[in-house]
Formats: sequence, C-alpha cells, structure tokens
Amino acid sequence: MLYNIRGKLTVSDVNFIVVECGSVGFKCFTTLNTVKNIGRTGDEVNVFTYLSVREDAMDLYGFATLDELNAFKLLISVSGIGPKAAAAILSELAPDRLAVCIASGDAKAITRAQGVGKKTAERVVLELKDKMGSIAVGDASDVVSSVASVGESSNSAEAVEALVALGYSQSDAAVVVGSMDKSLSVDEMIRNGLKQLAKKL
Repeated sequence: MLYNIRGKLTVSDVNFIVVECGSVGFKCFTTLNTVKNIGRTGDEVNVFTYLSVREDAMDLYGFATLDELNAFKLLISVSGIGPKAAAAILSELAPDRLAVCIASGDAKAITRAQGVGKKTAERVVLELKDKMGSIAVGDASDVVSSVASVGESSNSAEAVEALVALGYSQSDAAVVVGSMDKSLSVDEMIRNGLKQLAKKL
C-alpha cells in the first residue's frame, strides 16, 4: 500500500520516527540502525515502509534502506517472528551481519536481540538458511558465500569449532575460516584464525 514516505524528520526516538509529509506526521516504528542512520531532526528523509495490519491495530514500519526493509520482510516470514521481534533483531544486527549469522548458524548472536529466545533464533537460522542471499548485499555476498562453504570442508568445520570453544562467536570464526585456503590443516587454520581475530579486538 505504502512503498515509501519522503518528508521532514520531526521526531526521532529509540524505536520510532515521525516523518511529516503534506502536513501529516507518519509515525513509523523502526530499528536502532535506522534511527542512527536516517539523519537529524529537521532533515529531509526518505523512508521505505511496511504496513502491518492486525485485527486490533495498523502499524507502520519504516527503514532507511531497502536492504533493511527486505531483511525485515524475510524475518516476519519466519513462523513465530512478528514485526516487533523482526525490528528488534535488525536493531541488533544490520542486514549484512544478519546474513553472516544465518550462513554460519550463529543463533546465539540473534538471541542478543530483545525478546528473542534460543528456539526462536534457531528457527530464524533454519528457515532462512536458503534465503540468506536475499539479505546479503555488496561485499557481504562474498562473505556469505565463503561462510556457507565452511560446512563443505571438515578441516574448516573443525577449525571453527575450536575457535568457538576458545570464546569467539560462531559467525566471526566462520568468516575468518571461510576466507582461508581449504587445503590448510586444522592447526594452521586455527593459528591463522587466532591472528585475524586478535586484530579485530
């Protein structure tokens, strides 16, 4: 129904913004990422929207980018994930980061979103595993492809498990191991992975 709204940003709160267009203020629930990136109060902004219709309410959700809107639509296609939970996940993880978490099976990172438990996060990973390319854009597509290939190599999988056991997240470990030569030994992958991960700290 509403594809986007262009107008003046009049309110910017923690989980919603108000965009004034034609003397009408449209309240759009949103994510922390959009709040951070949309601009300052008084700026002319463009918001991509999704209208959530329920029996007792009609809520408008707005996003600074099409990538975030598309990720939002994919998330709400998962059973048990409503608009609020989807917005909470995207407040914690930008679309490209979410794609990497799904590709690597890192449900734990998704549970950091407010109100999202372990079972729900695992369902997101399971149901969106084959659709992750839809939310990976630009350089993230290459990263997701590398991460997805980790499972095809037993050495890579063992190296990722070892790095996770050492306290690194599943997604971070999968990203660094996924970029390595698959012919390396497990020990070499772990050593190289530790060096790369240490640089990120």
